[in-house]
Amino acid sequence: MKVYTKTGDKGTTALVNGKRVSKSHIRLDAYGTTDELNSYIGLIRDRSTDQERRALLQDIQDRLFTIGSHLAKDGEVKFALPELHEEDITILEKAIDKMQETVPPMRSFVLPGGHETSSFCHIARCVCRRAERNVIKVSEESEVPDLVVKYLNRLSDYLFVLARMVIYELKLEEIPWVPKK
Repeated sequence: MKVYTKTGDKGTTALVNGKRVSKSHIRLDAYGTTDELNSYIGLIRDRSTDQERRALLQDIQDRLFTIGSHLAKDGEVKFALPELHEEDITILEKAIDKMQETVPPMRSFVLPGGHETSSFCHIARCVCRRAERNVIKVSEESEVPDLVVKYLNRLSDYLFVLARMVIYELKLEEIPWVPKK
C-alpha cells in the first residue's frame, strides 16, 4: 500500500466515514493538533528513563489516537471506534496527585523552561490546550464525546505537573514569574 493516494491534492480529505471536507476544516485542525500533541508526548516519552512514566505516556498516546478517531468522524460509521473511559481521566488524576506529593507547592506562576525535557512538557501542555480549544469548536457544530474535552483538560494539567516534576527530579530550580512593576 502506498502512503500517498493523491486524493487530497485539491485540498480536501476524507473523514473515517468517507465524507470529504476541506483540509482547513476545524475538525482537521482539531485532530491535526491532537496528532501534533501525540508527537510531543512521544518525544517526552523517549527522554524518560522511568519505566512507569514511559508506560503512562504510551497509554496517553493511545488515548490521543482514540480522540483523533472520534474527531475524524462526522456522522455514523460502519465500525466501532475505540472509546475513552472515565478511568482514563482517573489514571491522569492519580499520576498528578502522586507527583504533587513530591514537588514543592507552587508559590507563584513559573516560567516554562529550566531543562529541555521540562520545556518539551510545557510545549506539549500548550499544544494540548490548543487541541482542547479546537475540540470545543468542533463540539459547537457537531457531536464530540464529552470525555474528549475532559481528558484533554486533565492531560494539560498532567503535563504541567510533569514539567515541574522533571525540574524537581533533576534538582534544578524553577524560575518563578516575578512581574516587573
